Amino acid sequence: MTRAHLPGIIAMALIVVASNILVQFLFGNWLTWGAFTYPLAFLVTDIMNRVYGAGPARTVVFVGFIVGLFCSLVGTQIMGEFGPLVTFRIAIGSGLAFLTAQLLDVGIFSALRKGAWWKAPLVSTIIGSSVDTALFFTIAFSGALTFIEPSNDVSWAGEMLPVLGVGPVAPLWVSLAIADWAVKLTLALIALAPFRWVTTKVSEPA
Repeated sequence: MTRAHLPGIIAMALIVVASNILVQFLFGNWLTWGAFTYPLAFLVTDIMNRVYGAGPARTVVFVGFIVGLFCSLVGTQIMGEFGPLVTFRIAIGSGLAFLTAQLLDVGIFSALRKGAWWKAPLVSTIIGSSVDTALFFTIAFSGALTFIEPSNDVSWAGEMLPVLGVGPVAPLWVSLAIADWAVKLTLALIALAPFRWVTTKVSEPA
């Protein structure tokens, strides 16, 4: 790690902290405010990968993972209306989803980095975001995984409702996951503009 990597490390840490705070506040019926900040982690990872390479990008990912674990630990000690703000299942889902998706993003980006400038960040972010959403919501809320934390009642997430209020009937957590995934995909497209701007301002490594 060099001093040049610090902006990326700081940016990732701030995004993870902000997302852990904002996830406590609802935005409509299906989202939290954290859904709009968390996807920026993929932008930071991709910029680091393009400018400095896969190694520094992975370093930033591991920093984000450690910061996320710390936030989860703090959250388990804060009691909300229905218990701890962060349950064991949410902590596991969040950490595993983040680390898996971000490292997958780094690998896919590296494989596509010599193609068109937009291909690596777009494809890696879409795939990484999809894996992130699937892992987190399944681990944190699926009724099939209650053995992870039997004392944690997630029956509310299994309530059968029309998907996003209009689709076929499915557990509530499926609607939450789809809404989250849609935001990630939208931001993956929007993030191409700042990605292009930042990476053209800094020389790519030899």
